[in-house]
Amino acid sequence: QVQLVESGGGSAQPGGSLRLSCAASGSISGIYAMGWHRQAPGKQRELVAVVTRSGTINYADSVKGRFTISRDNAKNTVYLQMNSLKLEDTAVYYCNAGPSLGNAMLYWGKGTLVTVSS
Repeated sequence: QVQLVESGGGSAQPGGSLRLSCAASGSISGIYAMGWHRQAPGKQRELVAVVTRSGTINYADSVKGRFTISRDNAKNTVYLQMNSLKLEDTAVYYCNAGPSLGNAMLYWGKGTLVTVSS
């Protein structure tokens, strides 16, 4: 089994920044892709960004140019640097991980709340 623990959520004003972290533990040898999804109130969960162990990265169009995903393989940790935050970025952000880019949602964290408000 794999455990994912997120940290770094909180509140920010529009235009501000936050950084999320997600640390993986357990049977981590099977993790190839790690990333982030988010779920806003009343909406479906959606992909934010994903990164593979080899460095391939995909972003949702809504966050391109504003968010940066990175990964420290030695620490089994993935980060999400969120800049130029918008009101619509308010959501619960979930860390996810899996054995491939196409199956990066096998494991989930419990989520961390990000609130953007003026």
